[in-house]
Amino acid sequence: MSNGSSITHFLLLPFAHTRELQLCHFWLFLGISLAVLLGNGLIITSTACDQHLHTPMYFFLLNLSLLDLGCILTTVPKSMANSLWDTRAISYTGCAAQLFFFLFFIIAEFFLLTVMSYDRYVAICKPLHYGTLLGRRACVHMAAAAWGSGFLNALVHTANTFSLPLCRGNAVEQFFCEIPPILKLSCSHSYLREVGLLVISILLALGCFVFIVVSYVQIFRAVLRIPSEQGRHKAFSTCLPHMAVLSLFVSTGSFAYLKPPSISSPSLDLVVSVLYSVVPPAVNPLIYNLRNQELKDAVRKLLSFSLFVSSLLVISLIIIITITSTLCFGY
Repeated sequence: MSNGSSITHFLLLPFAHTRELQLCHFWLFLGISLAVLLGNGLIITSTACDQHLHTPMYFFLLNLSLLDLGCILTTVPKSMANSLWDTRAISYTGCAAQLFFFLFFIIAEFFLLTVMSYDRYVAICKPLHYGTLLGRRACVHMAAAAWGSGFLNALVHTANTFSLPLCRGNAVEQFFCEIPPILKLSCSHSYLREVGLLVISILLALGCFVFIVVSYVQIFRAVLRIPSEQGRHKAFSTCLPHMAVLSLFVSTGSFAYLKPPSISSPSLDLVVSVLYSVVPPAVNPLIYNLRNQELKDAVRKLLSFSLFVSSLLVISLIIIITITSTLCFGY
């Protein structure tokens, strides 16, 4: 009987078996990765540089963008490399690291979305206490709690999963290392310990979800009491992006982990895993940019400034080349 120590590498589930489809998968994921890097990079840079965006809502949005970047950079590059080089292998250590970082970013993101719902609740239901309840120190503490919770959960799950004896081969039925496919490789009843931890994590996530639902019930009640239509529209516009991101994140993740085994198949699992691990980080910047005028203005200013700086650099380079040519060649 082999165990985890005798396995040197795992085999990930490929997206395609023909060379043409493998290259299509590579270029598709490359385009998604570049879009995620550009979109979240613009949000991070705009939020950090624009003084008007130094508020709790945009501070949490900056953290969300960092987590989205982490999610994409943890899973997608390895899948792209495997398709490009026509391989399925990932090292044992690499698989453990991928599982840890994916859990770290995805769990921290859910806790951060919970914190962001509290931010919207205080802003709309208790606006007079917003500065007190969500001061700079409180925001840093809440963001740190989200990151810390993700780190601790990821550490516990990763250590427990990779302590299990694995004797059913090394083929992971997923395009990245994830807990359920690895548990299927275990031949010991010890895997029930990890199942128990997963149940506890799901119950904790359910508690956060209930908190979010209660927060938004209070928000909608407060918004409907606003007398002016313009005020109601402004209040809704600050909540809708967060609700859209949260709905996409929760619905795809819940379906992936709670779908009945009778409808499970490698192809369906592959599609669902892309929906909750790749799609949310890709569309989050688009959702926030479409619904947030302040953020759009900040991004537009950043792009204008970047274009101006680039133009100055190009002009300076042309002048330097011209002067150098004149001095060296007498033109």
